[in-house]
Formats: sequence, structure tokens, C-alpha cells
Amino acid sequence: MKKIDRGAAYLQEHLSMFRCPVCETPYEKISGHTLSCPNGHTLDLNKKGSATFLKHNVVTEYDEPMLAARRRMLTAGLFVPIVKAVNQQLPSQGQRILDVGTGEGTPLVQLDQERNNPDDVLIGFDLSKAGINLATQLDSKAFFCVADLAQLPFTDNAFDTVMEFFSPSAYREFERVCRPGGSLIKVVPNANYLVELRHALYDESAPQYQYTNDRVVELFADHYPTMQQTTVSYDFPIGKNRIADMMAMTPLSWGSDDVHRAALLANPVDTVTVDVSVLTVQTP
Repeated sequence: MKKIDRGAAYLQEHLSMFRCPVCETPYEKISGHTLSCPNGHTLDLNKKGSATFLKHNVVTEYDEPMLAARRRMLTAGLFVPIVKAVNQQLPSQGQRILDVGTGEGTPLVQLDQERNNPDDVLIGFDLSKAGINLATQLDSKAFFCVADLAQLPFTDNAFDTVMEFFSPSAYREFERVCRPGGSLIKVVPNANYLVELRHALYDESAPQYQYTNDRVVELFADHYPTMQQTTVSYDFPIGKNRIADMMAMTPLSWGSDDVHRAALLANPVDTVTVDVSVLTVQTP
């Protein structure tokens, strides 16, 4: 089956989960490869079996080379312990899962592999068309699309779980699309996240040399006082085989200068510290 036909079949089966980004009315049908809402707005799937639910073009720095490097690092297992920790927060029964800022899609696919539950319904979205194009290349039952987290193209209470790995938040939208009593899971970096890269790429006087995400955690706790916080910390091997991809995949290296980047490429760190918090709460 062609990807576009597979995407159309997915939308046909799960049509009730999607709504028109123009008038915010649930779609009423899909004819061939075209979605239609009751107000006459239509949206076509592309050849990759994906859809773009944006009302305007968006420019993002997350381009194909950066995301391809991220794909190689995540395929090598960079985030696997995080994915396992997220899965431990989820019920074993089938879940309708939304991955916010899915990028090139690997964490969502790894979660699907970890769960191995045929009843799961998986959707990942991102602003980056390059990321979604890469995501559609994965062998997965998940549906990937281009969308804006500030105006999600999904109906109220469509999901059991909304999760995000290092992405911005739009809590009102998350609560709207997640059913009451569902799970909201946010993964945020801690102070030691990639500390070896920070210290190699920046001088001590640079703001990037030290890192804190306390304010993000505090904001989450302000919205959800009953939230639970789980720390996941481990070392991941880098060396000469992975340092170029590691630097390319993280915005951390973008603000560094040529001298520091060249020095790190010539003398790569052996390992990097992955240090994150998994924040979890049941939606009201």
C-alpha cells in the first residue's frame, strides 16, 4: 500500500480525532486523499501520507541535516532510558498518545516498540516539515503531521496521553485535547544535561556554560500542583564516531564559536551525561 493510501486509511479510521484548523469544526469525511469539514474547508494529504495543518508558513532552524543527525543519535539509543521511563508512567492498556514536537519521530516509534500494544493509537506532530518528512520514513503505525501546538488540529478529549520531549508547552490546548483523567507527560533537561558539551563549547563566563531549568519545572508545578517528578540520569558513549552528530543535533552547539567547535571535534568527549526530569500529572 502506498504511503498516501495508508495515511488516508488511518484518517478514515480515526477521523473523529481531527478537526479543521480554519474553523475548528471536526472533519466529517475523507474522500480519496482529501479531508473535508462541514463548512467546506478541505485539506489534502501529501505523497508521504502526511498532512500539514498550518494556516501559514513557518520558518524553523530544525532542518533536514540537523534532524538526520538527531535520527542517527536516537537510533543509537541516546533517549532509550527516557522512553522507558515515560512508558512506566503509562497504563498498560491501549492509549491514544499524542507526541508534541515529535521532530523526526524516533522517540514515539521507540515508545511504540517498548509498549508493543496493538491497541495504541499514536500521533506525532511538529512545526518542522523536514522532521515530519523524516518521520514518515519510519516503519511505524503512527501518523505524523505538521501542526502548531498553539492551535492543535485535534478534537476535544481526543487523547489519553499527551507527551513532550524537550518541547514548549501550551497547557490549555493540551488539556483540551486530553481527556479528563488522562496523562500529561513533560520531559525537561536538568542542570547536568550534556554538561560535557557545555563545558567544551563555552568559556566559564558564557551563560551557556551553566544551565538550569528550574523555572520550567516551577511553571509546570504551578499549573499542576499534584505533578510527580522522576529523575533519569545516565552516561551515553560518544567518542569520534558520534561527536559530529551529537553537536549537529543539539541547539546547544549553535551559539558556540568555530574555535571551540573545532577543538571538540578534534578531541571529543568519551561520554555525555543525559540528565532529565519526567514530569507527570493527570489532566483535570
